[in-house]
Amino acid sequence: MNQMQARTRVVRDSLGELEIPAYAYYGAQTARAMANFPISGLRLPRAFIRAQGIVKWAAARAHGDLGALPPDKVNAICQAADEVIDGKLDAWFVVDIYQAGAGTSQNMNANEVIASRAAELLGGARGDFRLVHPNDDVNRSQSTNDTFHVAMNIAAMELLAHRLDPALRRLAAALEDKAREFQGVVKAGRTHLQDAVPMRLGDEFGAWADNVRRHRDWLEMAASSLLAIGLGGNAIGTGINTPPGFAERAVAHVAERTGLGFRLAPNPFTFNQNPDEVVLVSGALRNVALALQRIANDLRLLASGPRTGLAEIALPAVQPGSSIMPGKMNPVLAEMLNMVAHQVVGCDTAIAHAGGAGQLELNVMMPVMAANFLHEIHILATAVEAFTDRCVTGIQANAARCRAYAEQSLALATALNTEIGYDQAAAVVKQALAQGTSLAEAAQALGIPVEVVQRALDVERLSLTVPRTFGESVWSVAPPVHAVPTMAGTGSVAGAAMPQGTPVTAGTTPPLATPATPPVEGHATRTPGGVQTTPEPRSTLAEPGD
Repeated sequence: MNQMQARTRVVRDSLGELEIPAYAYYGAQTARAMANFPISGLRLPRAFIRAQGIVKWAAARAHGDLGALPPDKVNAICQAADEVIDGKLDAWFVVDIYQAGAGTSQNMNANEVIASRAAELLGGARGDFRLVHPNDDVNRSQSTNDTFHVAMNIAAMELLAHRLDPALRRLAAALEDKAREFQGVVKAGRTHLQDAVPMRLGDEFGAWADNVRRHRDWLEMAASSLLAIGLGGNAIGTGINTPPGFAERAVAHVAERTGLGFRLAPNPFTFNQNPDEVVLVSGALRNVALALQRIANDLRLLASGPRTGLAEIALPAVQPGSSIMPGKMNPVLAEMLNMVAHQVVGCDTAIAHAGGAGQLELNVMMPVMAANFLHEIHILATAVEAFTDRCVTGIQANAARCRAYAEQSLALATALNTEIGYDQAAAVVKQALAQGTSLAEAAQALGIPVEVVQRALDVERLSLTVPRTFGESVWSVAPPVHAVPTMAGTGSVAGAAMPQGTPVTAGTTPPLATPATPPVEGHATRTPGGVQTTPEPRSTLAEPGD
């Protein structure tokens, strides 16, 4: 009876022998982890497994470049790693998220699966580690301590570049479209949840769009730190057992395979000890979530009703809202986005605590960091996609209701300040409140000329934004600066200072000062004709061809 007909096979490690299913691609160390950690039933996600395959593929390629492994082994390992990258062997990645510190079990799971498959590709039996060994060949020149950290960064960057960044761009664009559509809608502003001066509904949506773009920019700045990876630092950073040139070649192959600007971390000891860039990016993701939460909550308020709420806008009806109240429609997409935001804050809290839990040469909490980090990126991306497509694009304005609120707002008295003074304007408000009348009626009762009141309380005029210019004379001191990263494919430049609003092209040196600040690319600017958007420069997170 051959191996595949047998029900089990015997595998060995330094602790002895044990039986595993004969068809399993994993080996002894994975089997021990399965027995030791039956904790949650949760596994690290597809993005992480793919990243592990990329690490093993890049390492094998580097060994081939250096002549450190025979060509047949290199080819077999690379082909098996390709299958891991493509998701063909996902079923054999079986270690729980809550596992051995630093992710040793997860790393050995990858090593054993790739070694088993490579042995088959060389004509041997599944699990014949005499042909390809999980430690000596697949894990050659590597340690869990550098490869797990590297895989975490690769997986995160791929999710950010290919899922979350495009999702945030589409959301900002959808909100900007609504800003243009609603630019003629006059409404009452509100501060402290009380009536404030008039504004345009388009300006409210434009502010949300601009804030999404700001947070996307800040996220990109933080994410550039993920590109410095310490592959080849090995156990603690010394690079023990690695041939000269391995680290540089392996990292170059990672960049080649991903199309992202990964580069060798300047200090391998820092990289092995501190996954702090993950903490940094997670904080930026938390802030994105809080900004999205604010937009979702604002939409829920503005759409409240339909009879007893504000009802200034209507959200698309995507499903019945109640199991008992017929015809009720709830803001379910906004509610979903709120839940995701709360979960992201929870993920970030776990990451922050785990990120501060390192000792000496290593932080062993990386598995729980990776699980939470990749989860928050994934749910933010999918939530934003659904929110954009099934909510934002279908929002409608109730222009009549918006204008009625604007005309009824007692905060219109602010416009009387320049006509009759603050104290007399306050008297008009008190009269209107006491008598239950409009401001115009109260002003007339107090003897204020009708033409003065009509001129002052024109909501169309009051809702327009005062034009702004950013000329040379504005800069009595040096203009504000912000960090500008570039993550376009082959490299990264982070931390360069430049005036806000100045476009930067990857590979160029940003100017230190400009006489005037032009409109920020991709952001809306107010003009007498409404909202206009200047072209947005190519992002360092953008996919090729965008």
